[in-house]
Amino acid sequence: MNVDTVNKTHRSEYLILVLILMLAFYIAFIPHLKYAYPVHIDEWVHLAHSEALAEAGGTSYADPFYGLSTVGGLLSPHLEAGFHLFLGTLHEITGLSWMTIFRYFPGVMFAMIALAAYILGRRGGFGLGAAFFVCLIPTTVGIMGPAFLVPVSLGLLFTPLILFLAFNFRTVWSYLLIFVFISFLLLMHAPSAICPIIVLIPYILLHIKGDFKHSVGVALGLLLPFTPFPWIFRLVLPTVKELFKAQELVTYVDLPRILYTYGYLPVAICLFGVFILAVRGGKRNYGLVLGLLVLVVMLLAYFTFGYGIPILYYRGLMFMMLMMSITAGAGLMWVGDLRLPDRIGTGLRVPFITQNIGKLLCLVLVVVILVLCIPVRQSTPYYHLIDRQNYEAFVWIRNNVGDEYEKAILDPWKATAFVAITGKKVFTRIHSYPKAADEKAYAFLNSGCSDTTFLRENSISIVYSLSPCSNPDLVMVRDNVYVLRKAE
Repeated sequence: MNVDTVNKTHRSEYLILVLILMLAFYIAFIPHLKYAYPVHIDEWVHLAHSEALAEAGGTSYADPFYGLSTVGGLLSPHLEAGFHLFLGTLHEITGLSWMTIFRYFPGVMFAMIALAAYILGRRGGFGLGAAFFVCLIPTTVGIMGPAFLVPVSLGLLFTPLILFLAFNFRTVWSYLLIFVFISFLLLMHAPSAICPIIVLIPYILLHIKGDFKHSVGVALGLLLPFTPFPWIFRLVLPTVKELFKAQELVTYVDLPRILYTYGYLPVAICLFGVFILAVRGGKRNYGLVLGLLVLVVMLLAYFTFGYGIPILYYRGLMFMMLMMSITAGAGLMWVGDLRLPDRIGTGLRVPFITQNIGKLLCLVLVVVILVLCIPVRQSTPYYHLIDRQNYEAFVWIRNNVGDEYEKAILDPWKATAFVAITGKKVFTRIHSYPKAADEKAYAFLNSGCSDTTFLRENSISIVYSLSPCSNPDLVMVRDNVYVLRKAE
């Protein structure tokens, strides 16, 4: 093959890669197509914490919702401080608004995850396939996903990079970079640090006999990050105990439903990719196959028997689909490399088809997968905490209601977004299920906000209600926005 042919091949591969990255961005952008604000309630929570951290100028700050406690620093059990520091830094450096970041950055990040999968698979000849199938990782309200700007989405980026370093380099610098990545993941989202360790255990064991130094180097890079954080050791014993406790499984999260959402055809190609990698052999290929197998067995054990730590397994579904996508890429690229035997090819009068039968089959599979999967992604239901009317009111409160009015009462379902936008505290908020305080809030609002004693006893000075408030002690300063008169 001459230089011009090689360059042409590289250019076509990079063009396909760009198209795949655009697909990844679009898939992640689907929940934001007609909605300009964060979608999942956890996104609003992370926005509130990131804003509070940025305003405090440090990793120790008052709880943004109630202000009754202090959220600890980087060396404390605040397990997502690194993610909030990352978002706060991104906000400060880029100058972008929070709404812009939460609307567009999930798409950018998903494209980066696909690019990382391409980097991992390229040396094995299946980088494009791995990147393509990564684009199919779904986002749902129950299991999260790359369309939400949450820690697990950022965590997905690092697993292919850590695997790439472990598979391809044997230097102190590669082990040091693995150490840095795991350290960041521990500060940002501990399950995202545990999953690549689980995946790499078989690979480390495979190298003990033939390349002991490499096994030790990778193991140290993965495990040493746990030592600087004393609170990690305090969590070890309770965590081990949780592994032997039967948990109540969530009915809307199960493996069959997740595999259906991911797509049965991609699952079938993943199984074929597992076979191809196993036949090809080699410690890297065996490492990918066995790493996926370990993840699947752990998840099956949890969803069958209910023993384990729920957060690790629910978020582990994302990493399982990531590993499935990478192995499916190997299966797809094998199809793309198919050639007709010479004795068959010479009998056909269409040389283009005979020379490119594998690529044509690969294209057909890609088109069928997209036709089947994209409508599923587009029809996935998502809830919205607020609408444009709420957002504009909250922005007005942030810009026009002074600091002497610190605490608000409003629909508890919208209260999380209220805090994230206004920076003010709330009486109560709903995160996953209603509490007694939420019932009190609804009772107050539905009664025309007439109970001034309730407001004063709970230090509430702002009321946001879409229904009229009939209370002479409340002054309407804007549509639906009331402030409490100062006591004389």
